[in-house]
Parts: sequence; C-alpha cells; structure tokens
Amino acid sequence: MTLLSSLALSLHRFSALVRSRRSQFGTGLRSALPVSLILLATAFGTVTPQAYAQQPAAKPAPDRIVFANGDQLTGKFVRGVGDSVLFHSDMAGDITVPLAKIKELSVGGTFAVLRKNAPITRQHAPTGPIEFTGEAIQISSSNPATPVDTVPVPQLAYIIDTASYDKEFNSHRSLLQGWNGTITAGATLVRSTQNGSTFNAGVALIRAIPTVPYLPSRNRTLFNLNESYGQLTQPVIPQTNPPSPDIVAKTNIFHTDAERDEYFSQRFYGLGQLSFDHNYSQGLNLQEVYGGGVGWTPILNARQQLDLKADIHYEKQYFQDATNNQNLIGATIGENYLRHLPKNILFTESATILPAFNNASAYSANLAAGINLPVYHRFSASFSTTDSYLNNPSVGYKKNSYQFVTGISYTLH
Repeated sequence: MTLLSSLALSLHRFSALVRSRRSQFGTGLRSALPVSLILLATAFGTVTPQAYAQQPAAKPAPDRIVFANGDQLTGKFVRGVGDSVLFHSDMAGDITVPLAKIKELSVGGTFAVLRKNAPITRQHAPTGPIEFTGEAIQISSSNPATPVDTVPVPQLAYIIDTASYDKEFNSHRSLLQGWNGTITAGATLVRSTQNGSTFNAGVALIRAIPTVPYLPSRNRTLFNLNESYGQLTQPVIPQTNPPSPDIVAKTNIFHTDAERDEYFSQRFYGLGQLSFDHNYSQGLNLQEVYGGGVGWTPILNARQQLDLKADIHYEKQYFQDATNNQNLIGATIGENYLRHLPKNILFTESATILPAFNNASAYSANLAAGINLPVYHRFSASFSTTDSYLNNPSVGYKKNSYQFVTGISYTLH
C-alpha cells in the first residue's frame, strides 16, 4: 500500500469517527475539521479512487493457430523457417507445424520476414505485424502510406521477431562476442634413464554472424592453433671418459591459421586467409601463406557440413638451411568436413594440397582428423591425428611428419 492510499484510508476512518461522536465535540472541532482536511489534501495532493489500489496490467492475448480441420492451439509463436513455423504451447511444448496445415494464424507483436535466396545483409527487411492468409504472409506497417508487403509461402525463408532481427542484423558486436569452438590440452611425461616431456595444445574457434543456428551466415571467422612441444634427454650409454654430455632431442611442431568468409549467398562465399607453420621434424623454421579465394558448401544440415575451398596465395618458406628458402606463388585446394554423431560425439576432418606455380616440386599437403567424446558437461576426450607432407624439406629430413594426439577438450558456447 502506497503512502497516499494509506493517508486517504486514515482520513476516511477519522472522518467517520468524528461524525459518530459529533455531539460530544463542540462546534469548534466541527469547524476546524474541514480546515484540517483541506490543508492535508493540499499538502499531499488530491486523493483519487485509483490511489486505493493499483490495477495489474492486462496480459496480452496468447497467439493462436487454427488448423485446417478446425482444431485450435494457443501459445507463443517462436519463428518461421521455410514453409513451417515453430510454435510453443504450455501443454504440447515446442512443435513444428507446416503452413499447409494452418487455416488461420493470429500472432501478436512485430516480425521481420526474409525471402529465399536473398543475401543476408544489413539491408532492412520488411517488419511489422503479420497475418497468414493461407497462401502468403502479409506484413503490415505502422505508416499508412506504406503498402502491405506480401510474401508467398514458396518464397518464404524466415519469420523472426523484430527484436531478434535487429540484434542479429543491425547491431554491432564486439570482436570478442559470438565465438564457439574447443580448447584442447594434453601432456606426456617420462622420468627414467630418459627424461622427456611433451605438451600439446589446440584451439579451434568459429564466429558466425548471425549467431543463431537457424539463420544462414552473413560472414564467418575461423581461427585454429595447434602446438606440440617436447624435449627428450638421454645419457650416452655406455658413458665415455671424460663423460659426454646428454643427447637432447627436441620436437616443436606449430600451426596456426585464420580465415574470414563473406557470403554471397547461403552456400557461396569469398574468403581471405593466412597461415603459419613451424616444424623441426622437417627442418622448416617458418612457412607463411597469404591468400584469397572462394568457397562452396555443398552439404549443409543439422548433422553435417562440407566446405570446398580454393585460393591463390603468396608463400614464403624459411628453412634451417637458408639455401633452401623460397618465395612461391601457388594455390590452396581443400575441404573441411564436420559431422555430429549420436551421443553428442563430434567428428571433424580436413585436407588441403598446396601446389606452387613457379616451382612444381615445392608442393605440400596436410591431412587432419579428430573426434571428441563427451565426458562431463562441456569437457570431452579428444583424439586427433595430423599428417603434414613437405616435398622439399631441408637435406637430411624426412618429407612426412605424422602426429597422434590425445587430450581433454573444453567446448565454448
């Protein structure tokens, strides 16, 4: 109860008490009472009936589906994807209903309607209250001068509430927002006549805009990093006199790459990428690659995704033997595959080949595959294998470098 309503109730009770005992008080009190009431009303403002109780705001009417057979379902319209809508009912939960089975759709609020085969850009789509006529979605406008926009069902791609649409398409996100992926770490320790330590770390991140999975990407950023570092120390056996120093063998294999994709349509995109590699096992101090090209996604659904890519790039190779250093103009031809298996198991695979135009013998290739097995919440057991091939390593080094790495992964959401 507010201060104003409490005061009004107290004055009402006091006035009733005075009237009931008017004969016991003199005319002085009868004349003073109205003056006191006037002063109090002036000090606190006019008391209105609304002060006694605050009426709760009326709840909006639920959304409603009338099916072709006459049945009805009330609840909340969530979104539309293609020729179906997602509807939430307290009794039935989330259900997907084909528009072909709907006779009437009553929806509150405003929505954005996107057409099929339209690029996902910042160009504003039609927004407003919507109505389903059985063959098309009509979008009204608050401006009477703006005509009603009609989208036939065969052309319908998405129906999204205006707040989500503005957030996904018109807001500027921080560079640190929207990332998903995994972080992996593992280690091997040996303590005996030989003393060795090997550490493995990996990061695989992706940032797709829009961030919701039911919308096609407008742009996508990829970042990957893998590092294997180890050192094995072994004494000379049998030991010499005077003693010889221990034999030390080091392993240092490093790879990182980044890619930016800008989509022309739902499945075609342009890309820019760079990568850096270092591998003691092949005598390679550093390989730098900078390029740009195109990509195509021939398979894209909830279970799996396949990307095919090609680029033209500049490549610089630095070897331990500096006489082998090269400047190359070449191409990258590759594919990336991802599949969600039962029990939330994730399988990934990628393969690339890098031919050089100005030196046919200076080509390289990479093949990687991995599987993540869920263990506890966001933690999973990670098993991955990587095979790197360099056709022109330093003299005395092998062309092939193979790794099998196990570790624990943490999944970002």
